[in-house]
Amino acid sequence: FIFTTAKRDCAEKVLDVLDPKKKLIRHCLSQPDCLCARGCYWKDLTRLGRDLAKTVALDHAIQGFPTQAANWIPVLRWWGDPWGEELLRLTPLLGRLGQAVRTEGGELGRGRAP
Repeated sequence: FIFTTAKRDCAEKVLDVLDPKKKLIRHCLSQPDCLCARGCYWKDLTRLGRDLAKTVALDHAIQGFPTQAANWIPVLRWWGDPWGEELLRLTPLLGRLGQAVRTEGGELGRGRAP
């Protein structure tokens, strides 16, 4: 999933660059899928329709609800630097999280935060 506060047309342009063959990213939620309060768009992870005990979100701005704070992993904002490696640095963590979800009895498998 990609979940962004960007407008849908902008999100689709970015997806065309990230996944031009449409093989990696199956769903994109954008501004119309966010909640708007006081002029700010907020990402509500329940809109994904997934078990939140097995869901994490990476973002430079924690825009979820307080009850979803354990699901958010803060990352540095990307400014278009082609040499940016923030997501590459998170690869080991994401791999461990994925393994924990798939392994019965893993920390996330039992609904605990990592």
